[in-house]
Amino acid sequence: MNEILSLVPALVAGMLLGAMFFGGLWWTVRQGVASRRPSLWFAGSMFLRMSMVLLGFYCILGDSWQRLVVGLLGFTIARLLVTRFTRVTQQSNQLAQEAGHAP
Repeated sequence: MNEILSLVPALVAGMLLGAMFFGGLWWTVRQGVASRRPSLWFAGSMFLRMSMVLLGFYCILGDSWQRLVVGLLGFTIARLLVTRFTRVTQQSNQLAQEAGHAP
């Protein structure tokens, strides 16, 4: 039981890293599309996001393979959550735009 409780911080850390990574990707896409230099946005964001995640996995979860696997599970869960939340936001924006174009 004590071993399982020691893996909970790894799950939370993986979820936080995933939320930063995929939330940052969503933000970058929204900013990059409207930018005059989208390649700079995408390249800079990729470098920053990858650096944060790799450093986080190395420092926080690099002790043992069990913590790393649980952290990757948290990262994947965060991906699913960010995808779901951003999709809901997009659908509500599309409905508002469609309502504005109604005859």
